[in-house]
Amino acid sequence: MNKEILLMPFAQDLLTRFLRYIQCWTTSDSSFADNGVVPSTKQQWDLAHMLEKELKEVGVTDITVTDNCYVCARIPATKGMEHIPAVGFLAHLDTTEEVCGKNVSPNVIQNYDGAKIYLKENVVLDPGKDKDLFSCKGDTIITTDGTTLLGADDKAGIAIIMQTVSQILAANRDSDNVKIPHGTIEIVFSPDEETGHGMDKVPLPWFTAKQCYTVDGGKVGEIEAECFNAWKTEVTFVGKAMHTGSARPNMVNATTMACDFVSFLPRNESPEATDGYQGFYVPMEISGHIENATVTVFLRDFTMDGMERRKIFVEQLAKTVEKKYPGGKVCVKHTQQYLNMSETIAKFPKVMENLVVAVQKAGIEPEFKPIRGGTDGSRLTELGIPCPNIFTGGHNFHSRYEWVSLSQMIYGVNTLINLVAIQADN
Repeated sequence: MNKEILLMPFAQDLLTRFLRYIQCWTTSDSSFADNGVVPSTKQQWDLAHMLEKELKEVGVTDITVTDNCYVCARIPATKGMEHIPAVGFLAHLDTTEEVCGKNVSPNVIQNYDGAKIYLKENVVLDPGKDKDLFSCKGDTIITTDGTTLLGADDKAGIAIIMQTVSQILAANRDSDNVKIPHGTIEIVFSPDEETGHGMDKVPLPWFTAKQCYTVDGGKVGEIEAECFNAWKTEVTFVGKAMHTGSARPNMVNATTMACDFVSFLPRNESPEATDGYQGFYVPMEISGHIENATVTVFLRDFTMDGMERRKIFVEQLAKTVEKKYPGGKVCVKHTQQYLNMSETIAKFPKVMENLVVAVQKAGIEPEFKPIRGGTDGSRLTELGIPCPNIFTGGHNFHSRYEWVSLSQMIYGVNTLINLVAIQADN
């Protein structure tokens, strides 16, 4: 890594912001979000109000916080740049419910020596197994203490955007000496991205920007303009409940049916057995009892043909289980979550061209990779606003092994500032 990047004047301010944000508990809850409740948890409001206050403090005056917890802020164009098309930046407030996100206790390691990092709960970050961590020797690394996730997904993105706003407004405070000319800049911090509902209640008419960027990616240099097609499949099993002491031969155990169904899902097409452009099936939740049981399965594929194959396969498995258990019944319901954004973004080549130049001007080489998941940008792209994804410097998301590189976050700030400047030059 380039140690000089840590000498940027705003480095400490950026670190302080990030540490403040991750200690704000914002875990979302898919059970509420799936039923239309956005935000799905009240604690997301705490960070929303904190960001509203901080935006005002750095000089942003046009701020709207919607009834559904979207923080929307607009920075007007500098004089003479009113004709420049607006650009938007997005990050999400919530953290995943898969790992505890409450009472986060960060561990800041300055001048990281490249050794193993030992945390609580037998969590060990091993640079021998994590090449990204190995490459960060000399960097400032922030980890969890091992008992929770860190929250870099996506509070690193929030910190990068907030620092970018602060730097631009500070540089242009003297209206007679504008150092960073820019068009309109729009910022949105959204709830419930992790539940897949981050754009359900977004105030789409508020946007004037016709091009946006999510700041919700991984290691430095990564930029993403394609993602999975994603469906959620709910498989419901209906059995026949009877006293277990006199169940033979009429009882049908819905829980056993559900377990059989899960066992039939191909192990070589699971998240832990795939990477790159390979899709998968993943059972996310199983619940129930003898009479009724439900399995929630996420289906992921980069092509629509592949997705149709997966949906048909799940339906065939359901029929197989139903036949295996006479008297039982199996129902399958597919729900679209988001679509691959690649085709839409390809129609707006300038959006990616500007991003590539911005990354290069920050002193790093862009690395193109597919998102093995989705972002609010995926959904926003579906809604008509192309929105590729930018790195945050975060690693090992959704786990107690999560960590973030301060130098990579700094590169993120520089990339966003470059994007704003490039937009003004076009």
